[in-house]
Amino acid sequence: MKVASTITSFLGRSPLVAAVLYLAVVGLFVTAAALAILSVTDHIRGLQETSDALEQLRSREGRTPPAQAGEAGADPFLEGPTLTVASAALQQWVTGAVVGTGGSVQSSQVDITAGGKDGIVSLLINFELDQPALQKLLFDLETGSPLLFIDQMDVQIPQPGIANDGRAGLLRVSLNLSGRWRGAK
Repeated sequence: MKVASTITSFLGRSPLVAAVLYLAVVGLFVTAAALAILSVTDHIRGLQETSDALEQLRSREGRTPPAQAGEAGADPFLEGPTLTVASAALQQWVTGAVVGTGGSVQSSQVDITAGGKDGIVSLLINFELDQPALQKLLFDLETGSPLLFIDQMDVQIPQPGIANDGRAGLLRVSLNLSGRWRGAK
């Protein structure tokens, strides 16, 4: 009680000090409210930038959004009545994806002996293409349907001063990926 009465008597004798303290407290509240509003607007701006980036990715020319697991028609497994047909379909699909991004396939090899009993199909494919196309290809392979896993990737950059038969600037890529076959339906 003694402290409260001392403060009350001091502020009662000096209204100027009371007014300054009152304005300081109001100023602190206004500053806190302004900082909260700025924080919310920063979050909204970040959300808008993220939405714009997503929309830009979705509107890429010739790109359909990858099928998500659970959507009608989306199947995470390799399709085909037999494991051999499923592995051939995988090889054809990946080769088409490489060629579709502007690359050229040098060789490809399907391996069903390693995990054939489990329905695992492995594909080793060697190809050449430029760096931006490699990014797009990897994104398409990992986010599309069927569900594919990149097991190993080896990328060789072109050596300066060595003739590449007019293919200067192309990356040489060796990609080992795998997918799972559901089995006979």
